[in-house]
Amino acid sequence: MPERKKVLLRLDPAVHDAVARWAGDELRSTNAQIEYLLRRALSQAGRLPDNAGKLPRRGRPPKDDPSGEDLGSGNGGGRGTVEA
Repeated sequence: MPERKKVLLRLDPAVHDAVARWAGDELRSTNAQIEYLLRRALSQAGRLPDNAGKLPRRGRPPKDDPSGEDLGSGNGGGRGTVEA
């Protein structure tokens, strides 16, 4: 996987706080949430390059996958349903 680009981003503090809260709700870092939102916007606009790599999977591999291969969508997480 090629090295990821580093970007300095200046945001209004209120916008940053809103994105950070949203990221927490989605169990992502603020940085991962910003990348997720940018990719979603690019995709919806038909501007996401075909050669754009998948989002890196965060955290431990699933217990049922001893190889550590990514079996999910690679979207960086999200909210699932938990049954009681």
